[in-house]
Amino acid sequence: MRTNRRLQTSIILVLAIGWLLVAFVPFWFMAMSGFKESLELMTRPVWALPEQPTIGNFTTVLSNRFFTFLLNSTIVVTVSIGLVVLISAMAAYVFARISFRYSRVLFVLIIAGLIVPIHVTLIPVYLLTIRAGIYDTLFALIGPYVAFSLPISIFILTEFMRQIPRELEDAARIDGCGPMSTFFRVILPLSRPGLATIAIFNAVALWNEFVFAFVLTSSPGVRTLPLAIWDFQGQYSANIPLMMAVLTLSALPLIIAYIIFQEQLVKGIMAGAIKG
Repeated sequence: MRTNRRLQTSIILVLAIGWLLVAFVPFWFMAMSGFKESLELMTRPVWALPEQPTIGNFTTVLSNRFFTFLLNSTIVVTVSIGLVVLISAMAAYVFARISFRYSRVLFVLIIAGLIVPIHVTLIPVYLLTIRAGIYDTLFALIGPYVAFSLPISIFILTEFMRQIPRELEDAARIDGCGPMSTFFRVILPLSRPGLATIAIFNAVALWNEFVFAFVLTSSPGVRTLPLAIWDFQGQYSANIPLMMAVLTLSALPLIIAYIIFQEQLVKGIMAGAIKG
């Protein structure tokens, strides 16, 4: 028995180390390449450490309106995630706790949104944005981002909230809580792992979203980080270390967010995997 457990532990450890290398080595290569000169990357081995590390690539990126792109992405993603979390939590509570006619049909229709290709909606969304008068603004991105994030978020939270014991709601009703009070004081706090899971999951997708940002914005002042990478690629396509610096700076906010919220993310995944 102990031998089997040790073998299983060893296999898990080897797989974990392998996955760590797969995830970390590309980022390490990207970051280290950003500290190299352009010619150094071409004349020396690719995986070699910088011979004379320089921060010139990073200062060039930061001096070219990088913070504007970063601020735009932060605003759009933060507002979108806030709306997604609130709307999906309310909808999930209804589907998980309230029985009404055609609830199953409505739930299936919402989940069916997962199979709608984004590219099919580009022209209608573009025309709607023009008619609404919000083209080339940050508001033009928030609507599509929220709409396409809701199906998977509602699906995850509905399954999560179904596992919360109904006895807690009964106790809240006895204490005089109505449906809204029960939702905000009981269900929502207990759903924090699930909320963190959908927040991080959608934040990663929206942070890297390119198509809607490319179609619905045109001015440099309202463009997001993926388009900043696009602009830098067109301007400095021959300077690979500088491009690596752009990619490193763009990935850092997500990495920092994951480090901060990784515990909540793991709890949400584990809670969704356990039927209670």
